[in-house]
Amino acid sequence: MYKVTFAFEDGNVVETFANTGDNLLEIAREANVAIDAPCSGNASCGKCRVQLKSGELDSKKTLHISEEEYQEGWRLACVSTVCADVTVLVPDIASAYKSRMKVADLSSKGEIAIFENVKSDIELAGIELTNSLDVVDVKMSPPSLDDTMPDNERLMRALRKYLNISRVRIPYSVLRKLPNVLRDNDFAVKCVVRTTPDDMFVYDIFGKDEDVLIGGLAIDIGTTTVSALIINMENGEILAKASAGNGQIRYGADVINRIIEQQKPGGTNRLQRAVIDDTINPMIQEMCKKAGISRNSIYRMCVAANSTMNHLFAGINADPLRMEPYIPAFFKTNSLFASDVGIAINPDAHIIVAPNIGSYVGGDITAGTLVSMIWNKPEFSLFIDLGTNGELVFGNSDFMMSCACSAGPAFEGGDISCGMRATDGAIEACTIDKETMEPTYKIVGEPGTKPIGLCGSGIIDIISELYMCGIIDPKGKFIREGKRIRHDQYGMGSYVIAFEEEAGSVKDVEITEVDIDNFIRAKGAIFSAIRTMLGSLDFDVSMIDHVYVAGGIGSGINMENAVNIGMFPDVPLDKFHYIGNSSLSGAYVMLLSTKAEKKTYELASNMTYMELSTVPTYMDEFVGSCFIPHTDTGLFPNVKQR
Repeated sequence: MYKVTFAFEDGNVVETFANTGDNLLEIAREANVAIDAPCSGNASCGKCRVQLKSGELDSKKTLHISEEEYQEGWRLACVSTVCADVTVLVPDIASAYKSRMKVADLSSKGEIAIFENVKSDIELAGIELTNSLDVVDVKMSPPSLDDTMPDNERLMRALRKYLNISRVRIPYSVLRKLPNVLRDNDFAVKCVVRTTPDDMFVYDIFGKDEDVLIGGLAIDIGTTTVSALIINMENGEILAKASAGNGQIRYGADVINRIIEQQKPGGTNRLQRAVIDDTINPMIQEMCKKAGISRNSIYRMCVAANSTMNHLFAGINADPLRMEPYIPAFFKTNSLFASDVGIAINPDAHIIVAPNIGSYVGGDITAGTLVSMIWNKPEFSLFIDLGTNGELVFGNSDFMMSCACSAGPAFEGGDISCGMRATDGAIEACTIDKETMEPTYKIVGEPGTKPIGLCGSGIIDIISELYMCGIIDPKGKFIREGKRIRHDQYGMGSYVIAFEEEAGSVKDVEITEVDIDNFIRAKGAIFSAIRTMLGSLDFDVSMIDHVYVAGGIGSGINMENAVNIGMFPDVPLDKFHYIGNSSLSGAYVMLLSTKAEKKTYELASNMTYMELSTVPTYMDEFVGSCFIPHTDTGLFPNVKQR
């Protein structure tokens, strides 16, 4: 048995023990140490880099670690095994994906503006922002020798009489409180209830003079990032907002690797606990602390996630999703409650799940479609959600078609050597001087924060700038020389955005030709999906009136740069609208409004799903899109002019 110590740049350490031959990445996972492994440990991504500080590791050399770096102690955790006591440094870039949880400052108008706009749009469409939760005051006569009715029946009788309801249900959590609350308040109480035309469910009971809050939790479970809101269900006020890395990412950056992990012994529980215990519940705790409320006062929850995340969250086998004919266990369900899956809110809270419409078009897209409002417009609109998968919806008030393409994790920093989520230290915007090739960049975080890596919006900017400045060619290869352009022993080029001495990490922040190639394939998947879907309808890009872009890949996307690299069609820039994390704002509206929830189910049932893998022309479109901006430059006349 050997001692294994994981050290971090902030001075913290995690100590654990392992046997001879135990894999270092698996040891880290067991110890809940965040080491980025998008490829789930098959040595293909090179992102699980750690530095050997003392002791020994049995670690083979790979192309991801140069000879010089190997001599400096750098190793890939996934190919390293324990053979003695050992201490390794986990650099910030290796753990950046599991970013320090971020709880939003709601005094910033920008944090809540999008949700206020969404509420306004939904109401203008004629959808009421009301729900079935309420607080009711109930006064009962105390029991006596002449009136020996038990407490639960006394409360049910009073509620039936008060609201003319035939059936009242009181769960165990309320029954436990009932005797004390009734007698401490002379049988005058407040009840938190859910009311339908013929049924009432009592969530909680309080004294008549207590201030009662009905809280709700909206959550977007992304493959890479989880975002959440706590709201006041009576008026829609946002009480707290937070985001964090999805703890499942240590089992792989994409859904396929996670499904494979789920099939291993104990895998279902590991994946479920990673997203609930390691991610969602800590976020709830911090948000409740920030808002000054009890987690038990959250009585309803809405989840918007892709089909695989829904299955992993619920602890349901997702393997059929990746096997032809790609059948999920459910598209929609109303059977989940907080106590079923271990969510740390009121145990009887009902969990609304935004409906999926296909194996790879999930509830995050139906929720996003709701708030994009394309279903309420006669003009033709394109909705694009950028994430680990790229999902598209095209249509108007008469019809909608959707599809999904495997863009990979590049838009959220995966498959990029210095890629990371849009959290503190991420370069989210960049320009490059055409003459000097010197960069100017904007970093997520407080003033003075040093760059650690690149998030999605920053990658888009940098590749566009490199191309428009003539530093790379349409294949993404470097064609200029300068102090910021390097070539390794294999001839692979890279561009240094921040040298080690000005960066907040232990190495230069740079983008390589391999990174650019990975991103070209990701953007190519998006554009070819757009062309394929439009082509199936005998449409072309000139017929698009609006393009709504969603995804939490930075504070915003420079649409011109996205067009420059051939990710989006070359249409007038005023047609583009960035709508932020539409999955979260859609979950927010579904949580707040019963009619919005029903409208989302309606949209899902009426949407046509196209499986791109069955379309013969898709691969040809994809190959043509794997250049900057495209092999057919006639599709991008404005880029050519610029």
